[in-house]
Amino acid sequence: MQTITIEHPHDFNEDDFPPLAIALGFFDGVHRGHRKVIGSAREKAEELGLHSAVMTFDPHPREVLGKGGPVACLTPLDKKVEEIANLGIDYLFVVQFTLPFAALTPQKFCDHYLIGLNVRHVTAGFDYTYGRLGKGTMETLPFHSRGRFTYSVVGKLDEDDRKISSTRIRECLTNGETDVAARLLGRNYETSGTVVKGDQRGRTIGFPTANVDDRDRHLIPKPGVYVTELKAEGTWYKGMCNVGFKPTFNKELPDAPVTEVHLFDFDGDLYGQDVTVRWHKRIRPEMPFPGVDGLIRQLEKDKEEAHRYFSSR
Repeated sequence: MQTITIEHPHDFNEDDFPPLAIALGFFDGVHRGHRKVIGSAREKAEELGLHSAVMTFDPHPREVLGKGGPVACLTPLDKKVEEIANLGIDYLFVVQFTLPFAALTPQKFCDHYLIGLNVRHVTAGFDYTYGRLGKGTMETLPFHSRGRFTYSVVGKLDEDDRKISSTRIRECLTNGETDVAARLLGRNYETSGTVVKGDQRGRTIGFPTANVDDRDRHLIPKPGVYVTELKAEGTWYKGMCNVGFKPTFNKELPDAPVTEVHLFDFDGDLYGQDVTVRWHKRIRPEMPFPGVDGLIRQLEKDKEEAHRYFSSR
């Protein structure tokens, strides 16, 4: 897959690319609904003898338009690129979302970012909008196409009578429902970060942990204890993770929760390494214990439950 970063205004023209069938969307999470849209574009490319393409945007439009500040990502850009490449797409256009770009009229968006990039067929979800204030819709697309490209609209994909969406997946993670999020994504949720030094208290009670500092503003699941895996230097290790404030030890809780992963079959030093955490299932909420012995007994139970989970898969 060829990835092209576009800054507005761009100087590409139609001759720079082969005829394209393109999927449009932000695609945070690249979840099952997104893959339906992208898969439809790929199928259209095969049907019409075109090259397949995806257009996404960076950063999240909400950050640029001042509607809530920084957005915690389900898939930071590098992960999004990886997931889209896995879908067999030929071209990925990453458009830098800026205020001047957001100010484009729907017609100018189509002229410069579709017709101008040699797009012959557009695929998007039924609720996709484009152009200033989102005034362009799939109903207005035929008019703005100037007859230069065809289009297809992909309907919503439901799970349990609710639309699969990035918003719904965020809700699941915020509620600690990582197993439900995995069903909606079509894969386990993953976050990445760097292992940093913590208070090293876990070593003293027989449960050493890797303290993972989030580097890409991922959405971290609700505080609690989870069955997880951790990838370091290309190898996946089974384990369990505590997200929280360690109330047994901290009289004054820190401002943000800490992500600490205990690995079952690992003996080494991960400090400074970039790692990936794969989230499976929440075991229990975080809770204070009257003493260290009570905490250790509970951690042993958590470990047994995590082992049962992995054995059952």
